[in-house]
Amino acid sequence: MTVTRYCRFLHEGRAWYGRIEGNEVVVLNGAPWGQGSKETGLRRSLSAVALQVPSEASKIVCIGQNYRKHAEEMGKPVPPEPLIFMKPSTSLNAPRSPIRIPKASEEVHYEAELGLLIGERLKNVDEATAARAIWGLTCFNDVTARDIQKREVQHTRAKSYDTFSCAGPWVVTGLSPADLRIQCRVNGQVRQDSRTSDMVFSPAQLVSFISHIMTLLPGDLISTGTPSGVGKLAAGDTVEVEIEGIGTLANPVENEP
Repeated sequence: MTVTRYCRFLHEGRAWYGRIEGNEVVVLNGAPWGQGSKETGLRRSLSAVALQVPSEASKIVCIGQNYRKHAEEMGKPVPPEPLIFMKPSTSLNAPRSPIRIPKASEEVHYEAELGLLIGERLKNVDEATAARAIWGLTCFNDVTARDIQKREVQHTRAKSYDTFSCAGPWVVTGLSPADLRIQCRVNGQVRQDSRTSDMVFSPAQLVSFISHIMTLLPGDLISTGTPSGVGKLAAGDTVEVEIEGIGTLANPVENEP
C-alpha cells in the first residue's frame, strides 16, 4: 500500500483537512475518512500552516500497561486483558503547542505512544474488522501527572488536564502498526526506545475489545500504551515522540500560568 500523510490545520481562522504532497498541503472539503471528502483545488505550503491534532475526536481511549517492561517499571503485573481509561477531547494538544504543568502536580511525565485513528462506526466487531477500521496512525504523548496517579485509584484526574493529549503531527495511512520503532526524546536525549511489536495486545485486539464496551466513531483516537522509560518533564523542556514511518511530534513544556 502507498503511505500517505493527512493533516488538519488552521487557515484564516478555520480548521481544514488536507493531504500532504511533498512540501504542500492539498486542501480537502472534509475529514478524509468521511464519505464525500474531495479536493477543493486549493494548495497551501506545509511550512506556512499551523498543524492541529489530526482529528476532532469525540473521545480518546487509552491503554495502560501494554508493554511488559513498562508494567514492570510501574511495579504492576501484565494485565490479562486490556486495561482501558479515557481522556477528554479538551485535553487534546496540537504539535508545537506547549504542555502546561498544572500547579497541582510536581511530577508530570511523558509517555510516547502509537495512536490509532478510527475511520468508521464500530460496535462489537471482530479483530479482522477492527484491523480494517484503523484508518491511520499517528504519534501520541499521553502526558500524565504521575504523583496524582500514584495516590488515586482512578486515572482520570492525572490524565485529563488540558494539553495532556498531544497528537500529530499528522496521520499516516497505508502503514502497518505491527512493528514500528517508537522513541521519546527530551531535549534531544533518548528516554524511550522500543518497537510496537513488543505490545502485549495488538492494535486490532485493542480496537475489537474496546468496541465490545463502547461504540467507536469516525475520528476517535486510541492510544496503545507506552514502553518503559517514562520520566519527568520540567518547564523549558522540549519533548519529542518519533515513530518510524510516521514522523515526529514535538511539544515544548511550560508551567501553568
